[in-house]
Amino acid sequence: MLRTILIEAALFLSPFVAYGLILLALRGSMVPEHWSPRAIATCAVAAVLLVAAGLYVFEWDRGAPPGSTYVPAQMKDGVFVPGRYQ
Repeated sequence: MLRTILIEAALFLSPFVAYGLILLALRGSMVPEHWSPRAIATCAVAAVLLVAAGLYVFEWDRGAPPGSTYVPAQMKDGVFVPGRYQ
């Protein structure tokens, strides 16, 4: 669960970081005037869309088939056997 939260946080922050890196690369400095409300709103919309897409992808194939039973991951004869649905 923690991995999912960290990935979603990184997806949310990525538009802001990308915009900051673009500002650094093109202008050589970051000043508060470059972070206008429109730029922040655009980054926020992109961030929310990335988070929504990330959550959709994480939940794409999470469901078990109807009537199945989950067998957890285990070690058999020194070999790791991943969890599966039967």
